Amino acid sequence: MTSSSAFLALARYGWDDAWADEFARHDAEGLLAGRVVRVDRGQCDVVTADGTVRADTAFVTPNDPLRVVCTGDWVAVEPAGNPRYVRTYLPRRTAFVRSTSSKRSEGQILAANVDHAIVAVPLTGDLDLGRIERFLALAWESGARPVVVLTKADLVPDAVTLSYLVQDVETTAPGVPVLAVSAATGDGIDVLAAVAAGGTSVLLGQSGAGKSTLANALIGEDVMVVQATRDVDGKGRHTTTTRNLLALPGGGVLIDTPGLRGVGLWDAQTGVGQVFAEIEELAGQCRFHDCAHTGEPGCAVLAALDSGELPERRLDSYRKLMRENQWIVAKTDARARTELRRDWKRKGAEGKAAMEAKRGRWA
Repeated sequence: MTSSSAFLALARYGWDDAWADEFARHDAEGLLAGRVVRVDRGQCDVVTADGTVRADTAFVTPNDPLRVVCTGDWVAVEPAGNPRYVRTYLPRRTAFVRSTSSKRSEGQILAANVDHAIVAVPLTGDLDLGRIERFLALAWESGARPVVVLTKADLVPDAVTLSYLVQDVETTAPGVPVLAVSAATGDGIDVLAAVAAGGTSVLLGQSGAGKSTLANALIGEDVMVVQATRDVDGKGRHTTTTRNLLALPGGGVLIDTPGLRGVGLWDAQTGVGQVFAEIEELAGQCRFHDCAHTGEPGCAVLAALDSGELPERRLDSYRKLMRENQWIVAKTDARARTELRRDWKRKGAEGKAAMEAKRGRWA
């Protein structure tokens, strides 16, 4: 197959001139360019200009779990062999990473080279705004642009109630598009398809969020298995068990992921700051540049809290995610761990001094 026809064959999966330039030296070695559409047990499926091939990832299995081959990677694969091997992957433009639940403080890469992170939130119960903020922090940190999709909108037949739910999420997700969609009726699917057509999208959410149903609606056929949710709590079992990259008929590609029970942050301070942009802006107006927003004079954040401009839930969530992110960074970085301990001691001493000063005034 000629280089031009190979380019066209891979273009529907996101191949462009920049990727071609990056791959040039591997092309000179006779390797094939391809995109990973699925990874499992040390092997992966790679779509190439010659079709989809199965390849072993043994040559790309470093000790660093963030450098393993993952769905969405562009790779250089051997043109033949039994087995054939992935030799390397091209530098990632974006990477969606979360912390694992293990005690080893490792990061887990979920998808690579993603343009849009679609956070699926089911309208089958009370909205968990804290979970949405957590997903958004990871999405912003990855380099992708997040979109919140409220699924199963047909279960909220009252238009006014639905509009209030959308407004609640918009307040939680400043600057992020919020779409109410229903795969059952088709409402909103065309708008979401237009977003997804603009590159690579990863579909994220907890089990029962309707991700596989949404994927089928975008693809236009039932390629993902769908399981019924429990009537008692609206939750579902894991339908998708691996991360699959699928080409969409209207353009763009979609990575469907398994339901995520835990969404741990992984060095996501920038992402947290973007989710809570209004708090970061207020913090810039505080009298002290290192204000902890806990009682310092001239704190613009606490002033906004007192006036009602800033909801207490938002500040509590911001503090929680910032503490969690500091902790995960400290667990993996000795210098950060030392600085964090020093900071805790300083704040403790300041708090103790403040209490003693108050006691002196009361005496």
